[in-house]
Amino acid sequence: MKRTLTAALMFMAGTAAAGPVSFADWQEQRLSLFGSNDYTFGQTLQMMSDGSVSIAWGRVPQADWGARTASWTWDVSEGVPPTDLSVKGGDDRNLAVYFVFVPQAVAADLASADIRALLGRDDVRVLQYAYGGSNPVGAVLPSPYGTPGTGVTIPLRQAGTGSHSESVDLSSDYARAFGGQPGALIGLAVSGDSDDTKSTIRAAVGGLSLN
Repeated sequence: MKRTLTAALMFMAGTAAAGPVSFADWQEQRLSLFGSNDYTFGQTLQMMSDGSVSIAWGRVPQADWGARTASWTWDVSEGVPPTDLSVKGGDDRNLAVYFVFVPQAVAADLASADIRALLGRDDVRVLQYAYGGSNPVGAVLPSPYGTPGTGVTIPLRQAGTGSHSESVDLSSDYARAFGGQPGALIGLAVSGDSDDTKSTIRAAVGGLSLN
C-alpha cells in the first residue's frame, strides 16, 4: 500500500500548475468518423459545433488529484434546443464539463490513459456537469452511455444562451451520485453535442480552477 501511494504521489499527469487549469495541452477525442467539433485551446477553450460531437480532454497534474471543488465560467452565444439528457441518442447539450475519478490505488497506472480508455472502465467514475437540456437543474441523471453506475450528468443550466459562472462541490455531488468519497481526479474534459438535433453551438469555457 505504501509503495502504491508513493508512486501515485510521484507521478505527474500533466504540466499545468496546481489550481487554475490551462487548456493549452488538451487534445480532441473524436466520437464519430464523420465529423467533430472545432476547438481552440489556450487559457480558454473555444468550441464550434455544427451537427457534430466530440470531446476535448486533458490530464490533471498530481498536485490536483485531491481536488474536491471546482469553478469555471462558460459562455454560449448559439446553442442547441432543449433535449432530455437521460436519453441515449437524443441528449444534445451546449457544453458539458467532465471530472474523471479513479481509485487512488490505480491512479498512477491510469493517469496516462486517454479519455476513451478511461470512460470504458468499470472502476472509473465520471461527474458530468451540463449546460443544456430540459431536465431539472441539480438533478442526478444516470448516463445512458457506458457501464451503468459509472457516470452521471448534473444539469447546471438548461438550454439557452448567455454567460454564467459556476462553482461545484465535487465531494458532495460524488456522494449523491455514487456514494462514498471520490478517489483521484486524474482527468478533465469538455464536450459539445449537436449531432442529434443538427444544430449549431458557439461556446467557450474559461477560468477553470480546482481546489
